[in-house]
Amino acid sequence: MVRTFIVRSLAASDTFPSIYLTGTSLGGTPVLERPLVRRSHLSLCVDVCVGKVAVKKEDLQKYHGKDTWFQLQPVSADSEVQGKVHLELRLSEVITDSGVINHKLATRVLECQGLPIVNGQCDPYAAVSLLGPSRSEAKKTKVKRKTNNPQFDEVFYFEVTRPLSYTKRQFDVEEEDVDKLALRVDLWNASNLKFGDEFLGGVRVPLRVLSQAGVHDAWYFLQPRENGGKSVKVEELGSLRLNIVYTEDHVFPSEHYTPLRDLLLHSANVEPVSASTAHILGEVCREKQEAAIPLVRLFLHYGKIVPFISAIAHAEVNRTQDPNTIFRGNSLTSKCIDETMKLAGMHYLQVTLKPIIDEICTEHKPCEIDPVKLKESENLDTNRENLRQYVDRIFNVITTSGVRCPTVMCDIFFSLRESAATRFQVDQDVRYTAVSSFIFLRFFAPAILSPNLFHLRPHHPDPATSRTLTLISKTIQTLGSLAKSKSANFKESYMAAFYDYFNEQKYADAVKNFLDLISTSGKWDQKSIETPIMLKEGFMIKRAQGRNRFGMKNFKKRWFRLTNHEFTYHKTKGEGALCSIPIENILAVERLEEESFKMKNMFQVIQPERALYIQANNCVEARDWIDILTKVSQCNRKRLSTYHPSAYLNGHWLCCKVSADTAPGCTPCTGGLPANIQLDVDGDRETERIYSLFSTYMTKLIKMQEACGSKSVYDGPEQEEYSSFVIDDPQETYKTLKQIVSAVQTLEQQHTKYKRDKFKKTKIGSQEHPIGDKSFQCYIRQQSESSTYSI
Repeated sequence: MVRTFIVRSLAASDTFPSIYLTGTSLGGTPVLERPLVRRSHLSLCVDVCVGKVAVKKEDLQKYHGKDTWFQLQPVSADSEVQGKVHLELRLSEVITDSGVINHKLATRVLECQGLPIVNGQCDPYAAVSLLGPSRSEAKKTKVKRKTNNPQFDEVFYFEVTRPLSYTKRQFDVEEEDVDKLALRVDLWNASNLKFGDEFLGGVRVPLRVLSQAGVHDAWYFLQPRENGGKSVKVEELGSLRLNIVYTEDHVFPSEHYTPLRDLLLHSANVEPVSASTAHILGEVCREKQEAAIPLVRLFLHYGKIVPFISAIAHAEVNRTQDPNTIFRGNSLTSKCIDETMKLAGMHYLQVTLKPIIDEICTEHKPCEIDPVKLKESENLDTNRENLRQYVDRIFNVITTSGVRCPTVMCDIFFSLRESAATRFQVDQDVRYTAVSSFIFLRFFAPAILSPNLFHLRPHHPDPATSRTLTLISKTIQTLGSLAKSKSANFKESYMAAFYDYFNEQKYADAVKNFLDLISTSGKWDQKSIETPIMLKEGFMIKRAQGRNRFGMKNFKKRWFRLTNHEFTYHKTKGEGALCSIPIENILAVERLEEESFKMKNMFQVIQPERALYIQANNCVEARDWIDILTKVSQCNRKRLSTYHPSAYLNGHWLCCKVSADTAPGCTPCTGGLPANIQLDVDGDRETERIYSLFSTYMTKLIKMQEACGSKSVYDGPEQEEYSSFVIDDPQETYKTLKQIVSAVQTLEQQHTKYKRDKFKKTKIGSQEHPIGDKSFQCYIRQQSESSTYSI
């Protein structure tokens, strides 16, 4: 069983400078706490906790997906508890020296788990008391040092009742006496501070639990101390509006999900794709994001994400009438690509943007260019120059990062570009805008604007830095859009004036080169439909590939040219190719050790028959060529895992001295680039989430079936209640819907059986299901039923 919850703060009825989220263990009573904090502006910065919102675990589902106002509650040390305690109570007869029979309570404190750590340490002990109308006896365990999971295993004895008549042979306790008594166990942290020991939590156990049997052995959740908080009126603290998203998944063994999983993974092959299971999920969900998250994770896990997104993107492009609005809506395609970039592109984002974002957040250079917001001590021209430098640097790191873009993103971008170019053949820029609308508008620009949401920064930036990042993000977004009229993209005149710095062709060329590189596919069976894209060119020195005797005459200066189809060299720029190497024939691209030819900055392009040795003009250019050649060839099926770092000369390899020129490599290939990010995804859990969504929106599935029937028999205007569904082929869609309903109903039956069996097997008071303040009555009822059955 897996539980997750997400909290988004929407508003507060009173204004507080900052809000942060904390949580307690799922084992404790409150699983979600959100304190509101007032930030002090004294010379010593101290956060003062104003109040909190606490939601019990069993109540989370009640607030799922809803915006709810919660009253703030006072925060005190006595109310912040977590953990559980294991107790054993035994009521027994004891014969005194005088022969009188007494009834004593033996209380055994065995252990605790998950106690809170206070001020970096936890030295717990337990205080045990027997409470009644006229008694309050207290005893303590030994202190257990430096552990929040103490093992006590200590027994304490308490006299419970007056001696009974000697004539009674069986043990008996008057129920009215038991009802008046209770056992209290409090956990404390032994502190060396002058303020005294800290309260960790407590349990109150009425002795009526012993009325059915003389022994009670159970785990209890620790509870806050009664009346431990300060006397503060709740309404005086204000309230907080929260949106809680809570899921609890019971994941079955993999074979239970086979029918539904097969339907989902077959989606890319269904014609039309609107009749596929995955597309139907997007149609019935209230928000496309609900469907996109589990779908993307499932398809990534099984390596099916590229064909699926290609299919739904192609269908969306064909429905688009204006190239200027391509992929601008919140469609299933857009949400799926967004989610894919978040998962597969997070490392790429970290490597590309984090260093410069950290620098911006640390330097605090003034970058405000709005004359109205300018401070008296700031200079407008200086601020513009600071901002221009930041924009230039971020633009450069983005447009030179194409070789690090994950392969799965490149393949998706290739599909988008090809679909857009085929659909709108007159518009020459649509192949760029189709890709830039995602990589700039939905990936880089949001990450710059809110770096904390993309794990680039631990916290939200301060207001001044946030303003700087906003200005940078808007400029980068416009640079990447390749719009015809740049100034028209800005509502503010000061932004239009600032953008004049970047109204040069070199910026548009850099964006196009970057988009060309990241939209290059590694799937060579698609090359026949793709227009070759020039990726890099320039003069370098190469060694002849023939078997001629080695000599300086074998090194010649040539013009090299790389497209996403082939790597060629020419005598001079513009002449025909002297040699062409198809990209699929590049098995590895690695550096060549200097000792081979006593020449620096050399690398080798390894082919099936031989290696091409090349010398770049400098080390930076060598690195660039190696990176980009590795990038375009990294999906080749026959890529090598080992290579020879030195050349084959004079009848042997210089590195390993092996004489056979066909000998396998002696050194592991570097690869040059990070491999596709491997995600820790549980495919069965994602299928379970999709089942839950289908189950939640079952009424919409039924309505969609009705819509298919209506479209099949009626050619007139579409009924309004069915207009929200995309149904291109009613018969095929109805067939898929029938299969979905069948698979969901089968899983529903399995869930019902699981819950019924689980309820029967659940033992309240066990370590897995401790007794809480709401489950005590259930425990009493369960014990009563058990006693009845035993009789």
